[in-house]
Amino acid sequence: GDYSCTFTYSAQGGTNEQWQMNVGVSEDNGLFSCSIWRPQGKSYLFFTQFKAEVKGAKIEYAMAYSQAAVGAQNDIPLKQEEFEITETTVSHREGKFRFELSKLMIVAKTPRDEL
Repeated sequence: GDYSCTFTYSAQGGTNEQWQMNVGVSEDNGLFSCSIWRPQGKSYLFFTQFKAEVKGAKIEYAMAYSQAAVGAQNDIPLKQEEFEITETTVSHREGKFRFELSKLMIVAKTPRDEL
């Protein structure tokens, strides 16, 4: 539709890692979601940078994780200082990011036509 999610990154290492990306819109079209993750849990890529950008919506909530949940293990979030969130992007924070990323979740609010 009118929304998009773009994930750009730079990383080293890792062989044949499978990653998934899901995008969705709520039934009432009020929320747009975008998730990028490694279903196997922890990624062994050495991420030097990352950025997820949404178009057509403004970010309400976002979280980045160093490890994605698998089996009995839970998601492990990055520390707040490792990444930054703006109205339309979630990205690494230079000098603070510890090079680990396994999951990124974004929920954005779509613009409403006011009556």
